[in-house]
Amino acid sequence: MILVLLFISACFLAYSNGANDNFKGVATLFGSGTTNYKKAINWATITTLSGSVAAIFLANELVKNFSGKGLVPDELITMPVFAISIAFGAAITVFLATKLGMPISTTHSLVGALFGAGVMAVGSQFNFEKLGSTFLMPLIVSPLMAAVISYFAYVIFRFFRKRLGITKKSQLKIHKKQEIQLETLNLDNTAAFKTTTKLQSTINKDIESYEGEILGLSSQKVLDTLHYLSAGIVSFARGLNDTPKIVGLLLIINAIDIKWSMLTIAIVMAVGGLLNAKKVGLTMSKKITPMNSGQGFTANMVTGLLVTTASIHGLPVSTTHVSVGSIFGIGTVTKKADYKMIGKILLSWLLTLPVAAIVSGLIFKLLETL
Repeated sequence: MILVLLFISACFLAYSNGANDNFKGVATLFGSGTTNYKKAINWATITTLSGSVAAIFLANELVKNFSGKGLVPDELITMPVFAISIAFGAAITVFLATKLGMPISTTHSLVGALFGAGVMAVGSQFNFEKLGSTFLMPLIVSPLMAAVISYFAYVIFRFFRKRLGITKKSQLKIHKKQEIQLETLNLDNTAAFKTTTKLQSTINKDIESYEGEILGLSSQKVLDTLHYLSAGIVSFARGLNDTPKIVGLLLIINAIDIKWSMLTIAIVMAVGGLLNAKKVGLTMSKKITPMNSGQGFTANMVTGLLVTTASIHGLPVSTTHVSVGSIFGIGTVTKKADYKMIGKILLSWLLTLPVAAIVSGLIFKLLETL
């Protein structure tokens, strides 16, 4: 029964992870108007699932890290109650944030849950030094690094765009406006009206496209293709980085092969994204900063490179932190960043670790008494 509960808790965490994280890789596609929500989430699902499958071969180090090995005594790792507490603590934290539309880090939630359950279980025997060096430092440094790199990457790309003679244009919207005017008023109180139709145009500065050619091809089509590819890379990297973290909790169930665990978690994660990702998706796409396709491509490229590199080296960075950092870096260059929304997101990040730690610790104590 306890092993079934562990499996259910891991699946709940995978579902919550998909709901909060799946859309983040394609947020710039939707935010820049390159595609609609349905096409964006479908692309995210396909590429995230691919990253999850690739994790079977490329991310074994992360699986070991998130089983808790090195943070707590080995005998505690073999206790299903410990893993259940971590999974439920992190899952509840991520699920609540998703309902509020806040893009928080599943990685951060897992670290908080590991800390809460671990301290509750072993107290001072918990390895605080490894928690800081292996887990917390990458989580703190990664969004700052992403913001700085995306800032300079966009400045460099903008310079070369201008040198190539590619110009930006804002979208012109033309719409009809009908006016009804009184033409004549008769003595019998009847009236005749005249309807006139006018065409009005407005410039939408939030939706921009590019004019010019790159190697004989339309610069906008080239950019849209690269934007799709970069969004796919980010989603692939997210699947590669997040799936092993959840599977690490299932290592103690020797009856389940690690490959089948990866596949199960990947499918549940995909379902969570398809059913429950829209609220967080709107925050990421529309509320941090307005962007065009070129800016979105730059943010995605930086996010994909950083997260993929971290996954291969076993560093548990947060795709959320990196992605938000990259988008914010672009908003800083364009001077369109919504600092009020960034403040709310930062507050949710600060609360993630203590909330997950408290919930996880309480669940561990509850299960320990059963």
